[in-house]
Amino acid sequence: MNNMTAQIPTEEEIVERARKMIPWLREKAEAVEKARMVPEDTIQAFQDAGFFRILQPKRWGGYEMNPNVLNRVLIELARGCPSSAWNVMVLGVHPFEVGLLDSVVGDELWSEDDSALISSSYAPFGTVKVVEGGYILNGEWLTSSGCDHAAGGAFLGGRVADSEGNMEFRSFWVQRSDFTIEDDWHVVGLAGTGSKKLLINEVFVPAYRSHVIGDYCNETHGHVNNLYKMPFFGVFYSAVSSVIIGMAKGMADLYIEHMVPRQNLNQAVGAAVNDPFIKGKLGEAQAKITGAEARVLMNTEEAWKYASKGELVPTDVRVRTFATNQFTGGDCFDAAHMIFKKTSTRGVWLSNPMQRQLRDILVGANHITQNQDNIGELLGGQMLGNPLPQPNPFGVKA
Repeated sequence: MNNMTAQIPTEEEIVERARKMIPWLREKAEAVEKARMVPEDTIQAFQDAGFFRILQPKRWGGYEMNPNVLNRVLIELARGCPSSAWNVMVLGVHPFEVGLLDSVVGDELWSEDDSALISSSYAPFGTVKVVEGGYILNGEWLTSSGCDHAAGGAFLGGRVADSEGNMEFRSFWVQRSDFTIEDDWHVVGLAGTGSKKLLINEVFVPAYRSHVIGDYCNETHGHVNNLYKMPFFGVFYSAVSSVIIGMAKGMADLYIEHMVPRQNLNQAVGAAVNDPFIKGKLGEAQAKITGAEARVLMNTEEAWKYASKGELVPTDVRVRTFATNQFTGGDCFDAAHMIFKKTSTRGVWLSNPMQRQLRDILVGANHITQNQDNIGELLGGQMLGNPLPQPNPFGVKA
């Protein structure tokens, strides 16, 4: 396993691998949507490129890289196929979560195969009961992206009462043999992610396979490598945001290809590239996309300055990162919709990939990590000196 550490690529090498895949992924995007899941050969190509090892602990063959390496890879992949990139995001961020848990979990997961992948479903759809030595999970968990490829099981979310009777939100690692998959993924966008339902029937999860879902995994912090001192929400939310940024950049790519040869038959300007509105909307859209990308990469880099030195990230940085990343989906959908409207009737045909790209961005922007409508108050209040609400995802007590 550990011989992988001698083969760790540079950041630019692994990002370039993703960039070279864009044309190939774009060719496959329609078939991925129709199949409603990413094919095995694509997942294997991502495995071969090392994308799932970016945040995996070196102890089990991973690279332990700056999370912005994964973010940059996701941006490139989503330009080609949003659903495929979404699978890399979900399956590629969970090795980071394993790094937050007791090392016994990593040993159990990767002792025989350090390429095993993990899916997730954090929304607490099912029930969790506290028992001696752990928890009993029961019920169904929806939208587990890439679950067909997750031989390593899944992280599931649930609410349980702590020792003082307060409700806490926890994540539980369940092995692949602990659940069945129900194919209920029939959706308007990101259909190719294969985000199916997981069915759990009275499964016992030992306490060491669980942690409180929050900015930090308080049970283990201070006893882990520097990467795993990054805030959980900072890593997870920036990864989702990066996929959406890539989708929007792909939309701009397609728009340019569509407009360059086009002629406006009913307008004096002739060539579409001379139309001031077509040029203006593209420029405005690009400004929104560039701003979103810069913000997400800057947020991650600022947090990494602390974690890479073995320090926990200050609360104000964590709050700002958590909040501002959530505006990505709205900005990117606005940008994509703005230029889609300039495609006129040509854009609505199912044969035009721009309509699929727009639908994928729409669904991505609906993700819980993109909840911009009620997050500004948290950030603004913190900036004005208000105490953080209780409870909060940062583990900060009043």
